[in-house]
Amino acid sequence: MDKARSFPEVVSARVSPRGGLDVLSREEVGTLRDATTGGLHDLLRRCALAVLTSGSESDDPRAAQERYPTFDIQVHQQDRGIKLELKDAPATAFVDGRIISGVAELLFSVVRDIAYVATDVTTAGGFDLEDSSGITNAVFEILRNARVLIPQVEPNLVVCWGGHSIKRNEYDYTKSVGYQLGLRGLDICTGCGPGAMKGPMKGATIAHAKQRRYRNRYIGITEPGIIAAESPNPIVNNLVIMPDIEKRLEAFVRVGHGIIVFPGGVGTAEEILYLLGILLHPDNAKLPFPLVFTGPAESAAYFEQIDQFLRLTLGDDAAARYQIIVDDPMAVARAMDRGIDKVRECRLDTQDAFFFNWSLKVPFAFQQPFAPTHENMARLHLRRDVPVHELAADLRRAFSGIVAGNVKEDGMRAIEKHGVFRIDGEPEIMRALDSLLRAFVAQGRMKMSGAYRPCYEVVAAD
Repeated sequence: MDKARSFPEVVSARVSPRGGLDVLSREEVGTLRDATTGGLHDLLRRCALAVLTSGSESDDPRAAQERYPTFDIQVHQQDRGIKLELKDAPATAFVDGRIISGVAELLFSVVRDIAYVATDVTTAGGFDLEDSSGITNAVFEILRNARVLIPQVEPNLVVCWGGHSIKRNEYDYTKSVGYQLGLRGLDICTGCGPGAMKGPMKGATIAHAKQRRYRNRYIGITEPGIIAAESPNPIVNNLVIMPDIEKRLEAFVRVGHGIIVFPGGVGTAEEILYLLGILLHPDNAKLPFPLVFTGPAESAAYFEQIDQFLRLTLGDDAAARYQIIVDDPMAVARAMDRGIDKVRECRLDTQDAFFFNWSLKVPFAFQQPFAPTHENMARLHLRRDVPVHELAADLRRAFSGIVAGNVKEDGMRAIEKHGVFRIDGEPEIMRALDSLLRAFVAQGRMKMSGAYRPCYEVVAAD
């Protein structure tokens, strides 16, 4: 006789507002409820389920939906505001029938950001999303609405990038670096997920406690296509969901005062190319922006390969914008602290805000949302006959497409339906790209759960 199928334990409950949605007018409540029904309901459900399954070890965006097929979320209007009704939610998000406070805060962040983008950014017409400054203003307003932009605070926010699928020694190293950053009073911003996104926050929490520092910021910035595959880690106390990957990346470089890159895969490579492409723009030549690549001694070869790829594709000017520090968390923290001091001096000289980097020039090519279709991936211009920041923009798009094919639901379905993405370009660049991607696969950096099957084919055009 077949064994009875086991179902995960679930809980149904109503949750009161947390994190900025506790004081609303009746008009705001009505708008919020309307925005999270209809066409946006599926998006709300997927993102909410990601928050409720925080700590999941799967990076398949469909896994949680298959595990909790009857889960649903509804926004109910009340005279005093709103309540969220959860049906068949994961029991791991509750303790004795009551939702964990941190999970509740992140859940209302999901509602806040999805509703705000739908009502004030996408449809209201208040922002010209076909214009560079209009996009930057939209990024600013989303972050301000999320209460991320804090005035009268000295520059101290370090963005940490790195893979969600990393080795244990690499994860422990990210904690050590986070600890050293925390001892120096620095706050942490990451992509909000596991691995190198969680480790620095975990290390910083201990250091902040030792320094008796209580108003600490652990900011997680994500977007709808990523959050389902990389659920927020439980340390995040300020979650922001940007509408797409390009606005997510711009949010990182606008609010961060320096960036540390740990070992990672294609998503990390995408982030590196995005930042270097911007910093290589002539308008940003004199703008200080500390950038450190780091990992344990065992990861030295990883950074050597990244460095070789960047020098080949973007040149030595790109390499001059970062430094590589191996196996020395204290040196990393000191370098970042010194770099942020220079950022502070520059902001004072230029009268720029501490909380938002208005002076940084982000070219429109880096702001335009890229749809990783097979057609768009095939026509990327991966040749060195264009300005270096333009090549960086298309290389970033190539990695973004691979990320979509690896972990985003729409990308995975496109691969299942039409086969792998075809990426071609200048032969020397293609050989270097193929070598880098093969190393990511061999080192297990492409996927956290299950066997990896490449979603791409690299072709060296004549």
